[in-house]
This record gives sequence, structure tokens and C-alpha cells, in this order.
Amino acid sequence: MSRYRFIEAEKVEERSVNRACAVLEVSRAAYYEWRKQEPSARAQEDAELAEKVKAIFCRSRQTYGAPRVHRELRRQGLRCSRKRVARLMRELDLEGRGPKPWKRTTLPDPEAEVTTVDLLGRQFQPGKLGLNKCWAGDITYVRTWEGWLYLASVIDLSSRRVVGWAMADHMRAELVCDALKMAISGRQPGLGLIFHSDRGSQYTSRQFGELLASHGVRQSLCRPRQCWDNAVVESFYSTLKTELIHRHTWATRAQARQAIFEFIEVFYNRQRLHSSLGYRSPAEYEGCPSSASNAAAHAT
Repeated sequence: MSRYRFIEAEKVEERSVNRACAVLEVSRAAYYEWRKQEPSARAQEDAELAEKVKAIFCRSRQTYGAPRVHRELRRQGLRCSRKRVARLMRELDLEGRGPKPWKRTTLPDPEAEVTTVDLLGRQFQPGKLGLNKCWAGDITYVRTWEGWLYLASVIDLSSRRVVGWAMADHMRAELVCDALKMAISGRQPGLGLIFHSDRGSQYTSRQFGELLASHGVRQSLCRPRQCWDNAVVESFYSTLKTELIHRHTWATRAQARQAIFEFIEVFYNRQRLHSSLGYRSPAEYEGCPSSASNAAAHAT
């Protein structure tokens, strides 16, 4: 059959078909019979499904792999196997963005006297937490032609939503304070909220500690040299770098700021499917009845 396809692709006129059939030692009658054949029902289904796969892949900013594409198809009411989606993506040369090794940016202050303990114990499952009961934060960096841009983020561990962030050309304590202030202003959490982070100097600073105390927030710190104690924020930064940072370059910090803002608010919080949330976006998860009731119970 591959010989027939070659003849079909290379033919110019009738004489070229005759010549190609003779060279490839195939019957002209057999070639013309092959041309009359209609695509199988399976092939037609694959072609239609492939178009939907490409559309989902493009809407994901060319980041989704087969698992998320498959789940989005299921959300649209289309039933097919994940293996079939993976096969079609291979045939279409569509490849999701996988994570790269993550690099720490916050460093402990050797002079800081830290007595705060880890209050979470790696209990990050969304179902075990209510909205605005536990947040986590960290810092990452972005290269621009002007120099480094540093990003501090605050994530609600229940919904995985980025509820606060701040960007600056420095890594001083003001950076993480500004991110927390944004989250508090937007979410208005009740007393007893836990804020979890690593033991970087910004988070163990007096300035940050006073901000937490002024809003009745309990501080929780990762154990020394245990990066997985803050796995949710590290996972977010891995996604941010894989799906945005490593795919672009920016001449100015202002350009990078705009791109990061748009990624967080438009795509990550409202559109991107999160496997830990049952392949829902954070906004969709927060809008479901169980999450809403948890938030209401916490508010009272």
C-alpha cells in the first residue's frame, strides 16, 4: 500500500502513473482500485478526533500532554482511550511540555534564630484542606535582557490557586511581604490561617514575621534541606518555567511581568486543568459546592 501512496504523491499525468507502476512492479488496475477505496470508519474517526486533539493542544498554549488532552476530551463528552490520544499526538508531532530540574533561590539566614516548626507534614491533598486555611509561598527568578526579575507567589493549597504575587528586581523581604499583602487583600482570610514556606531569609525576617502576626496568620516552615516540604509551590514554578519562561525571551522586565501576569490570571488560575483537582482549573474547583461549603464553614 505504501507503493500506491508513493505513486499518488508523485504522479503528474497518466504517463507518469504508467511509468511508476512499471518501475515499482505493481498493477495499474490494482492502483486505480486502491484509489477508489473509501477511508475506513476508524480512519474517519481518527481524522475527526485528531482535529479536536490539535484544537485542545493549541488552546493549552502547546503545553498539554496526552493525559490532559484526554481529560479535556472526556469533559467535552468524547469517549476514547488515553493510548489513542497519545498515538494521534505522536502522528501529529504534538508534544507536551515536561518539567525541568528546579533550582532553589531562597537561602537561609545563618544569623536568624528560627523556632517555627512545620505544621503541615506534607499534607497537601486538596480534599483535606478548606479554602483560605493554608497558603504556601516561595520565590523564583526570570532572566530578561535588563537583568533578573524575581517573582514571589502565594498559593492556596486547597484549590492550587495563585492568590497573591509580587515581582521586583530584588529578593528583599519586601518582595514576599507584597505578595502576602495582595493575597490577604483579595481573599480576606479568617484568623488561624497557616502560611507555609521554606526557611529562606525573606520568610524568616522580622519584617515578614510582623506582617504575619498583624493579620493573625500562623507561620509554618519546611524542615531544613527538605525541599519536598513545599512541593506544591515548587510544582507551580516548574509548570511556570516549563510552559512559559523556558519558551520565551524578554527584552525588558516589564514584558516579562505582563507575560507572567497573563499566564497566572488568564491561563493557570482559570483554564489549566490540574490533575490534583480532578482535572479542573482552580477557579472551577473553588466554584464547586464542596469547596464553597468549606469556605463558608471557615468564614463562620
